[in-house]
Amino acid sequence: MKRLVVLGGGESGVGTALLAKAKGYEVFVSDKGKIKDKYRQVLIHNEIEWEDETHSESKILNADIVMKSPGIPDKAPLVKQIREKGIQVVSEIEFASKFTKATIVGITGSNGKTTTSTLTHYILKQELNVGLGGNIGDSFAKQVLEHDYPNYVLEISSFQLDDIDTFKPKIAVLLNVTPDHLDRYDYKFENYIASKFRIAENQTKEDYLVYDADDEVITNWLKEHPVQSTLLPFSITKKVDKGAYLEEEKMIIAIDNNQIHMSTNNLALEGKHNIKNAMAASTVAHLLKIRKQTIRESLESFQGVEHRLEQVLKINKVQYINDSKATNVNATYFALESMDAPTIWIVGGVDKGNNYEELFAFVNEKVKAVICLGVDNDKLIDTFGGMVDTIVETQSMEEAVKMAYKLSESGDNVLLSPACASFDLFENYEDRGRQFKDAVRNL
Repeated sequence: MKRLVVLGGGESGVGTALLAKAKGYEVFVSDKGKIKDKYRQVLIHNEIEWEDETHSESKILNADIVMKSPGIPDKAPLVKQIREKGIQVVSEIEFASKFTKATIVGITGSNGKTTTSTLTHYILKQELNVGLGGNIGDSFAKQVLEHDYPNYVLEISSFQLDDIDTFKPKIAVLLNVTPDHLDRYDYKFENYIASKFRIAENQTKEDYLVYDADDEVITNWLKEHPVQSTLLPFSITKKVDKGAYLEEEKMIIAIDNNQIHMSTNNLALEGKHNIKNAMAASTVAHLLKIRKQTIRESLESFQGVEHRLEQVLKINKVQYINDSKATNVNATYFALESMDAPTIWIVGGVDKGNNYEELFAFVNEKVKAVICLGVDNDKLIDTFGGMVDTIVETQSMEEAVKMAYKLSESGDNVLLSPACASFDLFENYEDRGRQFKDAVRNL
């Protein structure tokens, strides 16, 4: 009987444990932190051995295979020990994909993954039986066990791709690559790029890679490191033979002499980056033979994702916008780009080696006040102090929102778009976004 050790007792860890047990593995779950009660109950109910607030090496280093949660870095001493012993380390998507024959759509990128994955799933589910998992919602492994959908849309992070071996999506989508998480990649951008491209490393010419042809990082990498996949680029600046492009306010998707034309004026989601997300999702839907009419209607009715440029409330003609999901500079770039009124910008958190330069033009043009919300705001104050009339420091969401209320005038926007991770003051970006919405509603 093979022994699987799961490091991390969260959604992906517990899902993997359940699937492994059902497939005849001896399973042990170990979490250095505290396992949440709902996951503990599942492990107890399914008679899976577990521990939390410690890692017992004697019970871990005798594994045949280890599934580690994407949050645990390779630099962790325990992970180094596991690798030195020659024990295979895999991610949840690698492990679970061995037990399904489903058609898999894998979506990665520094920004837009959640929106594009949710939108793709929304279009496909109109006509197909399809699950949504990966970095979002219910664990992929658990869905393979309980539903085994014939199709999956998986939102996949670079950390999940770091530990694949044979994983191969039928359709891979690479939205963009901008510097992010460099602390996990020895501060080398090329290591992070290589990690993103692993989504295509096992693909053959029967598989597809849908990617942004306007992203120089992607196009340059493909020149130097060609892939086997059939390439389907999308672009908003140039015409492509096969793939998706813009022509006078129209989105055109062209695959095998079969074209879809769609006006971009009717898209439910606003902003240039969302035209790209819509192109990627529509290309996938077209490949999976979804009717043109269904694709059109879905793009016009899709309401977007919580914590992503989410319009919360208008108070005294001031619009409050929750973009808590902007955990890096590039995501905040899109948020500021789409502002069409003077903006009070709430920013800050755990800085991952951010370079804020690409935001300068928007800050000068659109931002009237900056509210820093983090444990350490020195870098933000040094960077933006000279650009705006008002810059203030706050230590809680309630304080930040009250300050924004004071500084705002009729017609302004108040935008939470932190450009940083949330772990200094919040549990995660969802917690940060919910606290923002609660504070706004309590004004």
